[in-house]
Amino acid sequence: MAVALLGLLVLAGCEEPRARYAGVAGTVSTQGQDGPAAGLDAARDFRSVRGYRSTPAPARLEIPRIGVSTGLQRLGQAKDGTVEVPRGPRKWDTAGWYAGPGGTRPGDPGSAVILGHVDSRSGPAVFYRLRELRPGDRVEVVQAGGARASFTIDRVERYPKRRFPTDDVYYPTLTPRLRLVTCGGEFDRAAGSYRDNVIAFASLSP
Repeated sequence: MAVALLGLLVLAGCEEPRARYAGVAGTVSTQGQDGPAAGLDAARDFRSVRGYRSTPAPARLEIPRIGVSTGLQRLGQAKDGTVEVPRGPRKWDTAGWYAGPGGTRPGDPGSAVILGHVDSRSGPAVFYRLRELRPGDRVEVVQAGGARASFTIDRVERYPKRRFPTDDVYYPTLTPRLRLVTCGGEFDRAAGSYRDNVIAFASLSP
């Protein structure tokens, strides 16, 4: 499965919030009676007394409704700027978590993205039945160490690859979300790939 142009779109979707944060830092640096330089130094030296535990990286994905139980590869960006897809000898049977620029760990606020192939020349692949998911179905992400983040499917949609909903899939959110992505629709024999993407949208279960 190839998700065309997603790498460039991921960066475009994440650069804007970073620019806003830079603007906040610029505002802080101009405040204070001692002038801009002193204010900037104070901000640099600030350390919170609170401790924060980072969310463990995802290790497995389980979707009982469609019989999926798979380890997760760590995916980044390919050299051409597109999002990597699962690779290696077991790439057809293994899904992958996007951990590249702007990537979110499942369970953290934001949109975590997991990709998987739909089929191969020898038969169905790990996300072959993704299109069968329905609202209310359960998705479990097993984290390193054994903890679980449980998600509930909100909807499943199919989009032409040329109109991939980048903002809906990758844009930051205030609450933990999960997006499962594979190929679907008509197979383009000339291009050697499917014309569409099937995307399952899920929210963290209460």
